[in-house]
Amino acid sequence: MANFLRKIIESDKKELKRLDNIANQVESYASAMEALSDEQLRDKSVEFREQLKQGKTLDDILPEAFAVVREGARRVLGLYPYHVQIMGGIVLHDGNISEMRTGEGKTLTATMPVYLNALSGEGVHVVTVNEYLATRDSTEMGELYNFLGLTVGLNLNSMSPEEKRAAYACDITYNTNNELGFDYLRDNMVVYRNQMVQRPLNFALVDEVDSILIDEARTPLIISGQAEKSTALYTRTDNFVKRLKEEEDYKIDIQSKTIGLTEAGIEKAEETFNLENLYDIENTPLTHHMDQALRANYIMLRDIDYVVQEGKVLIVDQFTGRIMDGRRYSDGLHQAIEAKEGVEIEDETKTMATITFQNYFRMYKKLAGMTGTAKTEEEEFREIYNMQVIQIPTNRPIVRDDRADLLYPSLDSKFKAVVQDIKDRHRKGQPILVGTVAVETSELLSNLLNKEQVPHEVLNAKNHFKEAEIILNAGQKGAVTIATNMAGRGTDIKLGLGVAELGGLAVIGTERHESRRIDNQLRGRSGRQGDPGVSQFYLSLEDDLMKRFGSDRIKAFMERLNVAEEDQVIQSKMITRQVETAQKRVEGNNYDTRKNVLQYDDVMREQREVMYGQRQAVIMEENDLSKTMMNMVKRTIDRVVDAHTLLEQSEWKLDGIVDFAGNALVHEDTISVDDLKGKDAQGIKDYLYSRAEEIFQQKSEQLNSPEQLLEFEKVVILRVVDSKWTDHIDAMDQLRQSIGLRAYGQNNPLVEYQTEGYNMFEDMIGAIEYDATRLFMKAEIRQNVQREQVAQGEPEQTPEQAAETSAGQQRPVHVEKVGRNDPCPCGSGKKYKNCHGKGKSF
Repeated sequence: MANFLRKIIESDKKELKRLDNIANQVESYASAMEALSDEQLRDKSVEFREQLKQGKTLDDILPEAFAVVREGARRVLGLYPYHVQIMGGIVLHDGNISEMRTGEGKTLTATMPVYLNALSGEGVHVVTVNEYLATRDSTEMGELYNFLGLTVGLNLNSMSPEEKRAAYACDITYNTNNELGFDYLRDNMVVYRNQMVQRPLNFALVDEVDSILIDEARTPLIISGQAEKSTALYTRTDNFVKRLKEEEDYKIDIQSKTIGLTEAGIEKAEETFNLENLYDIENTPLTHHMDQALRANYIMLRDIDYVVQEGKVLIVDQFTGRIMDGRRYSDGLHQAIEAKEGVEIEDETKTMATITFQNYFRMYKKLAGMTGTAKTEEEEFREIYNMQVIQIPTNRPIVRDDRADLLYPSLDSKFKAVVQDIKDRHRKGQPILVGTVAVETSELLSNLLNKEQVPHEVLNAKNHFKEAEIILNAGQKGAVTIATNMAGRGTDIKLGLGVAELGGLAVIGTERHESRRIDNQLRGRSGRQGDPGVSQFYLSLEDDLMKRFGSDRIKAFMERLNVAEEDQVIQSKMITRQVETAQKRVEGNNYDTRKNVLQYDDVMREQREVMYGQRQAVIMEENDLSKTMMNMVKRTIDRVVDAHTLLEQSEWKLDGIVDFAGNALVHEDTISVDDLKGKDAQGIKDYLYSRAEEIFQQKSEQLNSPEQLLEFEKVVILRVVDSKWTDHIDAMDQLRQSIGLRAYGQNNPLVEYQTEGYNMFEDMIGAIEYDATRLFMKAEIRQNVQREQVAQGEPEQTPEQAAETSAGQQRPVHVEKVGRNDPCPCGSGKKYKNCHGKGKSF
């Protein structure tokens, strides 16, 4: 173990030495750059682009290009990057993570690699956690980039597709992570090339990389459409579970946060809903609603997990304390909470497009990130994103006093001590930032401070629009700021006049978060750039983390020390270590959850890449899709003929093949069993294909030009692909929700999902080719037919408008409707829902 640790430390030293050497090269250009006029400095961008065209690499021009940005920043922003900031910039250019402490100037550090990579002309995406930071940075840093001759765009949630397209066309585009993901999904739902907004993904530089690629990675981005389902069952099950008693009718496992009915609870449910057996298969919808109602009422807590504003249930991000606008819990949980709170129950939704942040960001040619806290998740960054975490030394030594945790027996005694500490510090004028884990805690503390007449500001999910202003003033003399978790992240707290003499900013944590990084983020708000500061965490045995992990052991420890009085306190490094052990366990569990989400999404990723790739090829095609179309026809004929000629020739189902041909290829009066008799299987295929070619020729002649034929082919293929693909995504989503039950049969749910998902995908491809064949061969030709966007929906994480439909009046091609229980038109003998209608919603 010691050798392993030594190897890591030596490796880090070696890397820092390499970065130091390159930074020295950058600094060697300083006087030469200073001698240039503004115009000559700007001309350097043109010169660099010319060098890249002639074969030089970005690495070749890095030292001089970084030096240009440094000089530009000095002239435009009045800031001059330090040696350590140059080192951080090199790490980012290498496609790794630069861990720089709070206040070390990450925004300025990013300007160097952003400028260098933008010179390629392929686009750089700077990614931030919210639109305030994206707007602020694009405005402030945009001045520098514009001075150096580069274009800067800002991509916001409220923009039209035209505005987004213009933003993405710039050399540098500022975005939020949500907006990037949703734009990618929407681009793969449009039907015309000019409706797409993004360019190919080149280089993404992610600010607060741990927040975006770790904390938010458990939640996939989803665009959904309405699914017609009754809301009555949510109300009935909610009324029922509200009458239940804990321990008697249901039990909660605090550690795993799960809940279930007891035998007595099951009997009450059977009596209430007049059932013989609650867990009979026909009662599955009811049991599902019951489970969600139990979770909504007894696991999901108001003002901690969600808030209710203006008759809407809004999710609170557990990591940032911010409201996650527009996002809804999936699988009916959101509707169950709406029933619990007595607000309008919105319809359930159907998944139409989805992607995880892990898989979205891994599509970039190069990915880099910066944060103050990433080392604790180094393994995950390396395994999932292939990025190394490099800790950059601080420009000045850190002098902040990080004190050992204080542990109290109860919540009351803890908050009493917190309020007293705040009063004492406030009396002498020291600014205080108080970190809370939940909205509820921040409001409780606010009420306590009001009683003590301590003026303060509250920053939580209910007023995050004032976030930047509140945080900017948090370092002024006498300021008391209560903030949930990482609120204000990305905004610098600068000390006011005379505050350094009072001990700097005091950070007080009212509870340990389940992630060490969040605690480190809170601590890091104080002690920036060598400023004085202090941090102190207050804990109690009744804290959520302590209840879930380790409180029994600590209780025993306290009993050994004879700690019995309500306000007695322990300050011990052992307590801090015990808490960190609990945090590591939670972090491990969370990593497993994220890895699990990714493993399941990897199945969808492979399918998504195939579908989106082929779909884009169709949209981009400018000459001819006839070969693609006729290949679909050929494969469909092959499948049907093979299915009907498996047995001895005397038992071939030729009437089934004739039914298929009449339904999908030719007019039914023009083909009979006699046409197929005497032919072998290949002969039947060749005969049907030649008939299909005749029809194709007739279609081509009915259209005036090759352009009209191409457009008609695009209409057919996109219409069928989009319809089947959105149904398939929803079917895969439902499979994902139910697959866990396979574990009871000693089967690995992931392997089952992979196998079944592959089979469903193969079935979908067959269904696409069958429907495309049938639609192309049998549809009535229209001269002015236009593409119609089938997949339209709303993002589940932001209140974004659905992607625009195609311009002009839509003329859908008529397709005969087949009932779900009707015989499949392909002639297989199966019902349509079990054959080519598989996965289709009716």
